[in-house]
Amino acid sequence: MSHEIRKPLVVFIVGPTSTGKTETGIEVALAVGGEIVSSDSMQFYRGMDVGTAKPTPEQQAQVPHHLIDHVEPEQSYNVAHFHRDATAAIDGILGRARVPIVVGGSGLYVRALANKLDLPVAEPDDELRAQLKAFAKHSGPTALHERLSKVDPASAERIHPNDTKKLIRAIEIYERTGRPMSHVYSERPEPTDRYDCLMFGLTCDRDELYRRVEERCDRMVNAGLLKEVQELLARGYSPDLQAMQAIGYKEFVAFLRGEVGFPEAVETFKRNTRRYVKRQITWFKTDERIRWIDVPTESPSPIIVDAIRQRGA
Repeated sequence: MSHEIRKPLVVFIVGPTSTGKTETGIEVALAVGGEIVSSDSMQFYRGMDVGTAKPTPEQQAQVPHHLIDHVEPEQSYNVAHFHRDATAAIDGILGRARVPIVVGGSGLYVRALANKLDLPVAEPDDELRAQLKAFAKHSGPTALHERLSKVDPASAERIHPNDTKKLIRAIEIYERTGRPMSHVYSERPEPTDRYDCLMFGLTCDRDELYRRVEERCDRMVNAGLLKEVQELLARGYSPDLQAMQAIGYKEFVAFLRGEVGFPEAVETFKRNTRRYVKRQITWFKTDERIRWIDVPTESPSPIIVDAIRQRGA
């Protein structure tokens, strides 16, 4: 008689920006004896607090958090690095007989943990990037887009022809690994057999979500987002860094350069956040394992805690 080995439980709390994932994650962790692993692609960076809505020191003191303030802004940190570090963090949490709770809205990073992915590990190649930037400057971004189309048509279809940064990264991955980046973005990758993934998504209707986004952006501006950008630049961090391309940072870099006025920078920040929310919704909706909770009408924490306890964790 065979007995199936029970896989360790990992809880995921995902969904678009402004739905209360941070607070919910802390409440759930306190209730079930959990620790939080951040899957927010910008909260990894030290010194980038306001613009990433990083959990406050008081919040982090309530529950152990992992992969927050994990790397310096000048360090390259990609999904392969995240998978390595998050897996190690989860293994440590499980080893302490606690519940790992993955919290964040970066879809690719969540997918890396919840599915089987053959991640292309490609460290930055400064020489290759310089060559591709020069090529784009001389021949135009459309030519760069056509070059990507020849080696990775699926990524070329996904990336806007004018998004030089992403085009260069996709070409770099192919050149360094010999494999296209696009397979990471396949719509229905096979679920991981490493964990028992219990997945929840926080959501609300679009009008309410956009209202929350507006309030969130205003809070960040009032909390000193511009000052944070100024301090990062004063410390010598280049505006061209991967970290400084995040929403909220690039818009205020443009303001500080005199390229736009302050009201325009704020409105562009809000618009880009709304667009990001749309992409988050599209991404997570493809995963049928996610149980969606409408946060204006339901309190998510008791629902999640009850489901965890039913799984025996």
